[in-house]
Amino acid sequence: MSQDSTTAPETSRKLSGRRRREIVAVLLFSGGPIFESSIPLSVFGIDRQDAGVPRYRLLVCAGEDVPLRTTGGLELTAPYGLEALSRAGTVVVPAWRSITQPPPAAALDALRRAHEEGARIVGLCTGAFVLAAAGLLDGRPATTHWMYAPTLAKRYPSVHVDPRELFVDDGDILTSAGTAAGIDLCLHIVRTDHGADAAGALARRLVVPPRRGGGQERYLDRSLPEEIGADPLAEVVAWALEHLHEQFDVEALAARAYMSRRTFDRRFRSLTGSAPLQWLITQRVLQAQRLLETSDYSVDEVAGRCGFRSPVALRGHFRRQLGSSPAAYRAAYRARRPQAGPAERTDRPDRLERLDRLERADRPDREVIEQRSGEHAMPLRRPGGPVGHPGHTGQPAHHHHPPHPDPGKPESDAYAPRLPEQATGRASGRPTLPGQRERPVG
Repeated sequence: MSQDSTTAPETSRKLSGRRRREIVAVLLFSGGPIFESSIPLSVFGIDRQDAGVPRYRLLVCAGEDVPLRTTGGLELTAPYGLEALSRAGTVVVPAWRSITQPPPAAALDALRRAHEEGARIVGLCTGAFVLAAAGLLDGRPATTHWMYAPTLAKRYPSVHVDPRELFVDDGDILTSAGTAAGIDLCLHIVRTDHGADAAGALARRLVVPPRRGGGQERYLDRSLPEEIGADPLAEVVAWALEHLHEQFDVEALAARAYMSRRTFDRRFRSLTGSAPLQWLITQRVLQAQRLLETSDYSVDEVAGRCGFRSPVALRGHFRRQLGSSPAAYRAAYRARRPQAGPAERTDRPDRLERLDRLERADRPDREVIEQRSGEHAMPLRRPGGPVGHPGHTGQPAHHHHPPHPDPGKPESDAYAPRLPEQATGRASGRPTLPGQRERPVG
């Protein structure tokens, strides 16, 4: 279940008699970042009953018998050890110091025992690696910081990693993305335990939104996964990132890797944590985002320079990932730039709304009807065609728009027209759907 859900899955295990639901144990390790560590301490360790927030009892536990040094060389002293986890109804692992190091065996045993006795286990950011090392995420959906999601998926292939979510609630196991997403998950826990009013009151005290929409997609970077360098697919992924301005599809990437499409999909997912088509679309949108920020190219030109077959495909995916049209995004970005001159300022709400309306109104002008199928936007041409084309209806053509692709061929999200050797024997016009997750979150 993702952050968009309103109800949490039921936890099947009953809490053992010695554990209390109002007790939250936070497990700290040396080398953990202080920001992530402070989030559950602030949410569950401060009495805010005057604001309508029910009180939790906090136990701060050391996960290892060494000095707990954190960001900036600060040294912390935890009042409890691993034995205190036996009293907690919720155990939070706010972060782990390094995704390349194994967590202490004693801490992993304590987490397994807590889970067996019905405790709710929470991993914030890289804390998901500790839960995975304990075997608590096997066969379950989970998330972590988008930068570490590919490593988590590759190292623990039985975990269903979804790098798009801010947090994932799977009942008695919960994980969140990086840093501020830990606040989102802690608020979700309060909302689950005590209702929306309590979570809203806490959010007001913390001066944060009670519920953020969207996921991590708007924050994704084009960086390669940390461990990709030694993988045979590294060259293919690097090539794709360097040639996003060209039109190519996943079939072409599979051919470059000398793999069948099925094998390539499986290997790519294990390496990056996402299906190759979804990854390619995300990278094209990110490239479009950069061009809108740094260039004066029109939206049509940006679409072409990012490998989209038409501006319609760009607009559909841009809106789904970033919640805005390309034109409105550029206007809002330039309005925030201090160096923007009077002619560039577009921060008036009415102008942004007008740009958004024009973006939507532009679709009929292009004689395109957008139909969504799964993750794909399939623009279909209306009857008729440009002047001089058989079936022309007599209406004047819009000379400033490029002709639309073959009306019988659906517009694929990130795909280019197939190469002749790839198209041999394939039915014309068949839409290619994106790879489905083995186990959808939710």
